[in-house]
Amino acid sequence: MTDAASVPNTIEKLLLAAPRGYCAGVDRAVQTVERALELHGPPVYVRKQIVHNKHVVESLSDRGAVFVNDVQEIPEGAVTIFSAHGIAPSVRANAEQRQLQTIDATCPLVTKVHREAVHFAAERYTIVLVGHSGHEEVEGTMGEAPGQIVLVESEQDVDELEVEDPERVAYVTQTTLSVDETSAIVKRLYERFPAIAGPRTDDICYATTNRQTAVKQMAGDCDLLLVIGSRNSSNSVRLVEVAKDCGTEAYLIDNASEVREQWLEGKRIVGITSGASAPEHLVKDLLDFFRARGVSDIAEVHAVNEDVRFMLPKQIRTALAAAS
Repeated sequence: MTDAASVPNTIEKLLLAAPRGYCAGVDRAVQTVERALELHGPPVYVRKQIVHNKHVVESLSDRGAVFVNDVQEIPEGAVTIFSAHGIAPSVRANAEQRQLQTIDATCPLVTKVHREAVHFAAERYTIVLVGHSGHEEVEGTMGEAPGQIVLVESEQDVDELEVEDPERVAYVTQTTLSVDETSAIVKRLYERFPAIAGPRTDDICYATTNRQTAVKQMAGDCDLLLVIGSRNSSNSVRLVEVAKDCGTEAYLIDNASEVREQWLEGKRIVGITSGASAPEHLVKDLLDFFRARGVSDIAEVHAVNEDVRFMLPKQIRTALAAAS
C-alpha cells in the first residue's frame, strides 16, 4: 500500500453501511470461546475456525484457544467447542467416544436448517441443499442425512438434477448465500419439481439478508465499495458480488492495510461495510485510514434495524451462574 500522503486525495465522502459486522450467531460463538477460557482456563479446543475471520481466530488463539481440524487431534476429556457453522452427527459421535467436554456454539439459524433436513429425511424426501461445496455449514448439514441430500450450486445444477421420485423432493439452503442468486435457484427448483417442499421460513439468515440489503441501498451512490471480511467468509464474499451486480466496483479486504491506491484513484465516494464475522475495530481502522487522507465527511446509511440476540449455550450459562 502506497503512502497516502504521496497520492492526491479525490475522496470526498464515506458511506458506512448499517447494519454491518457481527451478527447474533457470530457474537454468541465468539463469546462462547471467551467465556469458556475464563471458566476453564486455557487450553480450550475449537473444532475448525469458530467463525470465518482470521483476526478473530488469531485473537482467541493468543488467549489460549487451540483450533483443530478434527476432534481426533484433541486430548481425551478436553473442553471442546463446536464452531458456529454446525457439525455432522458423526463429529458429535467421535467427540463422545473421546469423552470430550463439548460446548456447541452452532448458530441457532444453522441448527434450524439441520432440523429441517432431519425432518425431510424422516419423510423420505430427496433433499436438495442449495449451497457451496466444501463450506463447513454445507458439510454439517449434509451429514444429517447421508445418501438423501444432494448439493446444487447453480441453476444449471438444478437442470441436471436427477432424483428417484420427482414428487418427493424438498429443499433447504445454506444460511449465508446471495439472496438474489438463491431465489433464482429456488425458482428453477419449483419449475422442475412443482410439488417440492421447502422450509417454513427462509433459511438465509436475517443478517446475511440485511447486509446485502444495505449494500444494494448504498451501492448506487458509491464509486467504490470496500467489504471487510476474510476470504473464507461466505457472507462477506457475497457482499462483494452484490455490489458488483449493482454495477459498483467492489473489493474484499481483511483490513485497512490491504487497500490499494489504484482502487482509490479518481474516486469521490467510497462505501464501507463488513461481513457478519468481522469485528467492528477493523471498520474503525479503515475509517482512520481515510481520515488520515483528509476525509471527514462520513455518513451512515441505515437500511434495517437489527435487535436479534441469542443466548449463550446452556453449558456456559450454567457454569457462569455457578461461578457467580
